[in-house]
Amino acid sequence: VFHIHNGDVPVSNMVVSFSMLLNLASVASAHDKDVLWGFIRNYAPEASPETHPDLDAAAGYAVKYYEDFVAPSKSYRLPSDLEREALEDLRTRLAGWDGPADGEALQAEVFATGRDRFEPLRDWFKALYQVLLGADQGPRFGSFVALYGVAETVALIDRALAGELVAGN
Repeated sequence: VFHIHNGDVPVSNMVVSFSMLLNLASVASAHDKDVLWGFIRNYAPEASPETHPDLDAAAGYAVKYYEDFVAPSKSYRLPSDLEREALEDLRTRLAGWDGPADGEALQAEVFATGRDRFEPLRDWFKALYQVLLGADQGPRFGSFVALYGVAETVALIDRALAGELVAGN
């Protein structure tokens, strides 16, 4: 970036990273950037397409990328018994969450949920991505919950546990 801009790197006003927009587009099955803006406004109320045109453009690119590359290859799976138990625990923790939508604090809850059940812990995160996002990898899950919404993530877990994500695959 430094060399492309001849040392005059522009300041970014992206309050949400592009990779997070891609994950949000995927889980929301977004075919319109306005869907993403609903989540962005909840996460960063000061942001709008007018005040953050780069973010607006990135949201449009994320939707296009989702439609072209992600949607055709999404593949959800049902959780194993151990994963189901952990997802139910995470759901309970999130349903009782009364703190702010802070990615680091939420990540600590996600981490604590899996720490006692999974060795290696990476298996817990892989299960989250496969069961909830239909992908083999994904974002820092706490940051994703902060952006997507705590209540929305609880509802997503409910849908996954009911087999609705696999059925809609």
